Formats: sequence, structure tokens, C-alpha cells
Amino acid sequence: MDLEDFNSAPEADIRATLLACCDVRSWSDAVLAGRPYADASDALRVAGTAALEFTPDDVDRALAAHPRIGERAAGASTEAAWSRKEQAGVATDARTQAELVAGNRAYEDRFDRVFLINAAGLDAKTVLAQLHRRLENTPEAEAAEVAAELRGIALRRLARVLELEDELAERRS
Repeated sequence: MDLEDFNSAPEADIRATLLACCDVRSWSDAVLAGRPYADASDALRVAGTAALEFTPDDVDRALAAHPRIGERAAGASTEAAWSRKEQAGVATDARTQAELVAGNRAYEDRFDRVFLINAAGLDAKTVLAQLHRRLENTPEAEAAEVAAELRGIALRRLARVLELEDELAERRS
């Protein structure tokens, strides 16, 4: 979808797209309220600012839409397709898969939530290293880190919607 379509599509359609990017109603409301955007960078800027306001409840709600790292999202939804694409680099052999399962279990036992990482472009080794590092976080530090990861995923997905994913990846590098 290009910016013109994003600006002119019915609100219900864009809301559904935004909630597929990140299932946080206040975030989608803020992005919708900014329409029409002069350019896609403006939309990403508004989305980024709105994502800074994620509450713990927002993060918990959004996490419910994310599969465990290393697991392939099932279904034909937009979110599932994006998740499969984002985790494509986390291809694993049986040993690495077992390490991911054990790491996910340890993370969930420690933090009572699914491990979330902006996995696009990351390999399994990198994901595992980040998972093990984050297991050492305090609950407060981890809450901040998971919110930052969620913001990154939301912005990457919105950039994909606005056909800017390559530009966003360059900025992140």
C-alpha cells in the first residue's frame, strides 16, 4: 500500500492493518489521528512517538499476538505471515530448536511473558545470545527492553505497509 492508499482508505481498514502491526488500540488511534500524512516518514515518526507511550498492559496485550521465538505462527492472518517472515532467519537444527525451547521456558518462568525480540534479519545464534543476556535483566529492565522490541516490530511492520521497509532497515544499521 502506498501513502495515498494509507491516507485515503477507510478508517476500519487502516485500523485493522495497524492492529496487525501492533495490537495496541491507543497506538493505532494515534497513527490514525495523524492522517493524512505528507509523507511516509511523518507516519513513522507519529507511530514511533505513540509507541513510546506503551503501557505494561499494552505490551501484554500485544505479546498475546506473538508466537514464541523459534515457533512458526500458524494461520493465514497478516500477523502470522509477518511473524513467519520475520523469523525466517531463525532456521534451526534439532539442537538449536531444543535450546530455543529451553530458553523460552526459562524466560517465561522468570518474566511470566513470551520472549519477544525484533527477529527480522537475525539468525538463531544471535537470538539465543540475546535471550540468554536478557535472562539476566531485572524485571524492570526487561519490561523496558521488551517494550522497545515491540516498538521496533511495530515500526518495521508499518514501514512494510508503507513500502519503506528497506529504508527503515538502513536507518537501523
